[in-house]
Amino acid sequence: MRTKKILSGNEAIAEAVRQVDPDVMAAYPITPSTKIVETIAQFVADGLLSGEFVCPESEHSAMSVCIGAAAAGGRVMTATASQGLALMWEMLYIAAALRLPIVAAIANRALSAPINIHGDHSDMMGARDSGWIQIYSENCQEAYDNFIQAFRIAEHPEVATPVMVGLDGFIISHSMEPVWVEDDAAVKEFLGEYQPHYSLLDTSRQITIGSLDFTDYYFEHKRSQLAGIEKAPQVILEVGREFGQKFGRTYGFFEEYRLEDAEVAIIVLSSAAGTGKEAVDRLREEGLPVGLLKLRVFRPFPFKELAEVLKDKKAVAVLDRCVTPGAETAPVATEVKAALFAYEKRPFVVNYVYGLGGRDIKIEHFQEVARKLMEIAETNRVEQPFGYLNLRE
Repeated sequence: MRTKKILSGNEAIAEAVRQVDPDVMAAYPITPSTKIVETIAQFVADGLLSGEFVCPESEHSAMSVCIGAAAAGGRVMTATASQGLALMWEMLYIAAALRLPIVAAIANRALSAPINIHGDHSDMMGARDSGWIQIYSENCQEAYDNFIQAFRIAEHPEVATPVMVGLDGFIISHSMEPVWVEDDAAVKEFLGEYQPHYSLLDTSRQITIGSLDFTDYYFEHKRSQLAGIEKAPQVILEVGREFGQKFGRTYGFFEEYRLEDAEVAIIVLSSAAGTGKEAVDRLREEGLPVGLLKLRVFRPFPFKELAEVLKDKKAVAVLDRCVTPGAETAPVATEVKAALFAYEKRPFVVNYVYGLGGRDIKIEHFQEVARKLMEIAETNRVEQPFGYLNLRE
């Protein structure tokens, strides 16, 4: 029987882990994801999880354990944040290249220096080219829902690719809200039994793991690795629809909020979308035709679908909680511009960086962006294509 519980984002992830009951859970605690690991350890101690929990000496080792366990045919998960994810860097690429369906919960946090424990998207954005699927969560409910769906996506035979599920550090990881926790049996039925493509423990098949691959076949092997993430979009949509049919909450690549009749649009990831929706409602009361697109799936990036929704808008603002030093725009804006580039008629696109190190973004900041978009739409001119929100300069 489904129940409504008051949970933090970290506790919602841990509840999902309890229901999934992976074969191996390997993680090293780091703020702000520590509560995920602590709760999993308590579940194991209480006999609520039958899988093996491993707490190694570092995040690099944690991902190494995950790789070994997944290669042996296990259903595997981990959790980390910030510097912890950065310490996994080497192993992230290996997990993806070996097509291992590991699922990782990332409590998104700023990267040092200076030292900061609060939320932004620098950690996962830094890993955007590692070959992992990336899904972002607006609230605790979405963190729970996304984490369960991630196993179905990662383990699909045509995908076989690891998945990161992001939840904003402290803003979601430590904030408590009502969360529908579905029936244990229903979740297990939705997930089904994991049937690995191969297992190191299966001596009836000869496979090679971690081979030396020079100029002869490295290129071909890297190309074949991409097949999984290229097949992922269809699977992400199928899993999102099936999740909605079973549990009443349907998911896609993104959520459109009052966008159909909007002349200008704001694009944002994760928790800031809730603030943005409130701002859009207030702006609509003033008669301004503003809408919002909350991007859920960043890798693989939904180029065609996003462009079709945005192509007829007059101006679009992309809000990034991350910077790309030396680039013209931050990561999400770069992808949005690329998606729209092929269209002869396309909206003006401006980019704003916000919220680094956990800095607040408020309703008035969204309103400020929307008014600038309306000015661009009226004048057909962009004076400032890139800027910062709520920054002292």
